[in-house]
Amino acid sequence: MPILTIVVGVVLTGFGLHLYFGSATPDPSVTALIPAFVGVPLILCGLIAQREKWRMHAMHVAVLVGLAGAVAALGRMAMKISTLIPALISDDPTIHRPARSTFLMALICIVYVGLCVRSFIQSRRRRMQREAD
Repeated sequence: MPILTIVVGVVLTGFGLHLYFGSATPDPSVTALIPAFVGVPLILCGLIAQREKWRMHAMHVAVLVGLAGAVAALGRMAMKISTLIPALISDDPTIHRPARSTFLMALICIVYVGLCVRSFIQSRRRRMQREAD
């Protein structure tokens, strides 16, 4: 899981940097960097989790960061629900880019949290099996 955490963190960080520096406007909003604000802590948690004694703590923090990213993106989508559907199918980049990027960040974070929960369950089952033997 630490490697997956680093990969997801790099993807989100790169995505946020792309949204900010690849913006069509000359003065992009700092909110375009929100995926990077989630990605950098995930990278740090993944690096910390490389050490066995810190793994459990770092991965629990990482899943909380991923969950916060998912909740933030879903909350943003809920606030803009009236414009979300038309924006997702629009060809105008000034309209669809923020909606699609928010949707993509939510999707990445939700999948990551799901994989973390699955890993935590498997880890607990292995630990209980070792204790039973």
